[in-house]
Amino acid sequence: MKVAVINFSGNVGKTTISRHLLLPRIPGAELISIESLNSGDGQSQALRGRQFGELQEYLQTVESAVVDIGASNVEDLLNLMELYRGSQEDFDYFVVPTVPPVKQQQDTIATLVELSQLGVTPSRLKVVFNMAEMGIPVHQSFYFVLAFLKEQPIATPDPACRLGANEIYARIRGGTRDLSQLATDSTDYKTQIQQAPSSQEKMVLAQNLATRRLASGVVPELDACFAALRLGGSVTTLGRPTQRKQNEQRA
Repeated sequence: MKVAVINFSGNVGKTTISRHLLLPRIPGAELISIESLNSGDGQSQALRGRQFGELQEYLQTVESAVVDIGASNVEDLLNLMELYRGSQEDFDYFVVPTVPPVKQQQDTIATLVELSQLGVTPSRLKVVFNMAEMGIPVHQSFYFVLAFLKEQPIATPDPACRLGANEIYARIRGGTRDLSQLATDSTDYKTQIQQAPSSQEKMVLAQNLATRRLASGVVPELDACFAALRLGGSVTTLGRPTQRKQNEQRA
């Protein structure tokens, strides 16, 4: 499975969606980052938008990939995709994250329109409602996107494809452990905190405990969001079964 994560707008969580929602749940997937600013992190293959020819050639050689397309390269990539007729078929799905601010919702609509004009069918265009505010329904926070898609159904949005804002992503940035590992960490931090000889060591252990608690809460949310995306009809969860999955098992 090959998935592109794309939006004209920055600050919608494309890298978070790529690394933490999609990559761990698509077996064998490789992360490819198309963003010059990300080229120094050492964790992904960095390409520029103008190197789309190389990208499409490389995609023919791998079974699964998540392609994180930086906002500064989206326009170039879409223009090149139009030149290489049929190249949009190299991707099984295009995941378009959006966030509540109106400007980002407008950019999301523009992104969906551009992809639709390239021939991407509604079933292959997926919207993730990111940084959703707790207690506010998706249809209120993301009114502009949903109203547009109701009038022009060029994508198939599911309000269950939602993720809330969570400081866990900032906490683990640059680390090597993924969220599922953090959530299942069995370390007895409370005992270690009591036994730690210095305040500094106690603080580090307390931070680790807080990170585990955040990870334990966010993994089921990521599982539910991924299930709602319905990529290829398969669902891979990393945490506890979601309520939807529990209901299916009872049926």
